[in-house]
Amino acid sequence: MSAGKLALRVEGASKSFGPTRALRGASFELESGTVHALLGGNGSGKSTLMKALAGVQSADDGTIEIQGRTIGLAAMTPTRAREMGLRFVHQQPSTFANLTVAENLSIGGPGFDVTRTGRIRWRRTRTRARDVLDRFEIAVHPNTEMAELGPATQTMVAIARALQDQEDASDGILLLDEPTASLPDHEVTLLLDALRRYAATGQTIVFVTHRLEEVFTAADRATLLSDGRVVGTVSPRDISHDDLVELIMGRPVEQIKHHRGTATGGVVLDIERLSAGPIEDFSMRAYEGEIVGVTGLMGSGRSSLLKALFGVLGARAGTVRVQGTEVRLTTPLAAMAAGISFVPEDRASDAAFADLTLKENLSIASVGQYWRGGRLRQRSESQAARELLTSFAIKADSIDSPLNSLSGGNQQKAILARWLRRDPKVLLLDEPTQGVDVGARAEIYGHIRRAVNAGSAAIIASSDTEELAAICDRVVVLRKGRQVAEVAGDDLKSEVLQRLSHTDGPAKEAA
Repeated sequence: MSAGKLALRVEGASKSFGPTRALRGASFELESGTVHALLGGNGSGKSTLMKALAGVQSADDGTIEIQGRTIGLAAMTPTRAREMGLRFVHQQPSTFANLTVAENLSIGGPGFDVTRTGRIRWRRTRTRARDVLDRFEIAVHPNTEMAELGPATQTMVAIARALQDQEDASDGILLLDEPTASLPDHEVTLLLDALRRYAATGQTIVFVTHRLEEVFTAADRATLLSDGRVVGTVSPRDISHDDLVELIMGRPVEQIKHHRGTATGGVVLDIERLSAGPIEDFSMRAYEGEIVGVTGLMGSGRSSLLKALFGVLGARAGTVRVQGTEVRLTTPLAAMAAGISFVPEDRASDAAFADLTLKENLSIASVGQYWRGGRLRQRSESQAARELLTSFAIKADSIDSPLNSLSGGNQQKAILARWLRRDPKVLLLDEPTQGVDVGARAEIYGHIRRAVNAGSAAIIASSDTEELAAICDRVVVLRKGRQVAEVAGDDLKSEVLQRLSHTDGPAKEAA
């Protein structure tokens, strides 16, 4: 099948959850042998559309056509999706970290080759795995454990596992849900290059992303959703970055741009010779009105630094002062008492109470203020939650909705609101906009800037150097647990941060 031939057509996809209409007659087409991006803000309907195509969430209406076969989306099931050639790799690939690559490929594919007595033929299993890895140009040994691979390579193995039963590269369609959301920049490049190679052999690929630069790097076309509707399909060759942002957001890009600030007051956070986890002999000061970035490759210690400052990771040595007062950060409660708030990287595991209501998630870090006379003042708690919904523009049916019913961007805004309501002196944020659309990202940046303008200092750890260059006043670069550079002013650019993160040996001053 050659590029230009219809691979898939979706018409009139609709889905409602009670009064909420998640999809409103969405329609789009894919050409075979191409990479097609699916874009839109949080809550635009992307995830619902993917689940409808996978058959894990029945649509109310609409049809899907693949290679001349048409069925109603309401009748789609996971089995039918697979029969029609649809293959999915979700945001968190379901590989097994402690098993080998060969074992993962067997479990997710044809199973193990066994003897009549049930013994696994390991030589045949490894040989078949080697054939699959060679076909998809993945340079790893079948006996390597998945945990030893980089994130991008793990995702490529998950892709190979999903596609290994296809006899021809042009068979079927691969759909990936935010495959790069948790990858650092260099890993993103590896994965996108692989997707382009697969498309060049005839594979049809759809990927959901919030990173617009990936659209211009890897996609042939992009379909944009807003409020459950398809608002357009464009070619990245024919549109600028700012025009794409305006299509997604529905307003001029100048309204969502942010500018750097300057330190306005005294020292808020003073770190002297801190050692914790991989961090060694780290010193830094952060001032009122300042946003300081921390970056570095995976394993550099950027997340460990924030965990140590919040009392999650014990320190071996060093002194930390908040507004001149030395604090012993032995537990998160001690950090909170010192005026430190923390938005962690892994929202699902470390920050979100998914089955609790939005109201409970918003108040859980400040619940003590609602206890009077041995009882919880629920009216005051509810009023405060409604005010936070308004001030942080959190989209939810009500404050009593479960947190997991909200889109990713709205969950992130809720977690940020939880901590900002405490008026922290120091705000720690680890990958604060990971998996968040451009609009919610701009809103989060605005809340962070307003917090520091009110007298706080913020520390942002991120692998997204574009983000750090956009929002931070200066950025510290870590390598193997040690500070190797600090970048500010005109030197604060994404390419400078990437170069300093990757440079081996002693760091040179940014130019």
